[in-house]
Amino acid sequence: MAEEKRQTVRDLRRANRAALLRHLYFHGPLSRHELGGATGLSSGTVSNVTAGLLADGLLREAGSVDSDGGRPRTLLRVRADCGRLIGVDVGETRVRVELFDLALAELARAEYPLTDEGHDAGLVVQRIGTGVAEVLDAVEGSRDLLLGVGLGVPGIVEHGAGGGAIVHGQTVGWDAVPLESLLRAAVDLPGDVPFLVGNGARTFGQAEMWFGAGRGARDAVIALIGSGVGACIVTGGVPYGGADSAAGEWGHTTLSVGGRRCRCGARGCLEAYVGASALLERWAEAGGEVPGRDQEAGLAALLAAAEGADPRAAGLLDETAEYLGAGIADLVNLFNPERIVLGGWAGLLLGPRLLPAVREAAGAYALRHPAGRAVIDLGRLGPDAVTVGAATLPLADFLARGGRKRSEGGG
Repeated sequence: MAEEKRQTVRDLRRANRAALLRHLYFHGPLSRHELGGATGLSSGTVSNVTAGLLADGLLREAGSVDSDGGRPRTLLRVRADCGRLIGVDVGETRVRVELFDLALAELARAEYPLTDEGHDAGLVVQRIGTGVAEVLDAVEGSRDLLLGVGLGVPGIVEHGAGGGAIVHGQTVGWDAVPLESLLRAAVDLPGDVPFLVGNGARTFGQAEMWFGAGRGARDAVIALIGSGVGACIVTGGVPYGGADSAAGEWGHTTLSVGGRRCRCGARGCLEAYVGASALLERWAEAGGEVPGRDQEAGLAALLAAAEGADPRAAGLLDETAEYLGAGIADLVNLFNPERIVLGGWAGLLLGPRLLPAVREAAGAYALRHPAGRAVIDLGRLGPDAVTVGAATLPLADFLARGGRKRSEGGG
């Protein structure tokens, strides 16, 4: 009974510490009085917990505000320099590794291109290991402050009991790749530094919900358009994962029965019409000139051709906008989101031209009432949003632990 009581007290202290740290992170700077009102904790608890967080170097004083007739109240905020985070985007065309401080300001980056043959799991793990070492060495002291490495990957991520994250990436040829254990064996980091793996569209969605165009929404769809297409579905403020975290493969919903062959092997997927890889294939089939193997350069050339009054390019983009709008209409009818955010490097590149037509098509294909309530807009975090989102995985873990590293325990 005494042990159970000690455990309960320890859990309560950890929960109070996590609640205050998280609230300060997202809403600071705040006074202790404001923290008590926002979290419902007593003034004594707030004083004790913030004293501990200050002593641990996680908070700093950030000025003061006048109080009603009393002494000025000191404001507190989370120190951005008290930890380091690494975000990794295992994309369709490159591996990008970025080092961030706790405020998710970029400190260093490394980037390695991938060819069509470059998604060999061993090669990707090697690229990640090289990138992690490069960004840590670029900023002195970062190894000692590292809180974790987050990864956004293409495909379905299964979190097996004891075996770490397993990735099923059909479009890149990954069949049950034990990515977390491969990284743990290959990357030179202490054993208490976590590797946290998530689907790239979901990590992107978390970043836009926390810091970007989705902030403040309770029900939203954050769509990632790159070489392929994915989505993060948020219901009640929480990303929806489905039975085994496979939800969000929006790009592989059927848009046209018996239609174009998708990279996944099926026919008629949304991705086979809207993804950058498929869009460039369609442009080449229409007689357009696709420069080299760089998809970003290819899409830029397609947009330039459309701006230059090439009717083939303009017609292809108009058709793509209608396909994308129809796919969004399916999301509107199924999930009734209040906000739909389009991002990813291809989504942001195409968005300024396509967005008005996409909105019009979505309104035409969706039911009027839910369509009238849904706002469709572009993401705000730029092409690095997947990397930022990947870094939110160790950040969320750290905040949930009340600012304790895993080696320190959760008490």
